[in-house]
Amino acid sequence: EVQLVESGGGLVQPGGSLRLSCAASGFTFSNAIMSWVRQAPGKGLEWVSTITSGSGFTRYADSVKGRFTISRDNAKNTLYLQMNSLKPEDTAVYYCSKPRGYWSSEYDFRGQGTQVTVSS
Repeated sequence: EVQLVESGGGLVQPGGSLRLSCAASGFTFSNAIMSWVRQAPGKGLEWVSTITSGSGFTRYADSVKGRFTISRDNAKNTLYLQMNSLKPEDTAVYYCSKPRGYWSSEYDFRGQGTQVTVSS
């Protein structure tokens, strides 16, 4: 059974940092391109970042470029998202997901999500 379990969300003040983690199981994580996506209240799903299986290539949405860093530890089957300089507009549920390709906006599966709230 495929499982993606996110953790690390919470309430943080503007300008603060959080590190999200996603524990993967049920598929060959080390061979998988992975992404983070998010959904703000009342809005659709928004792609955030993608990383290739060997971490050689990454890409980011313009809204988070320079502030967020995606990474992975294939030995631990874990995906990360380091979020710095957080803004209120980053408030959303963040999902770990497996896209159908490096440039794809379609996803084979995703986790249950972790809430990130940026507020003073």
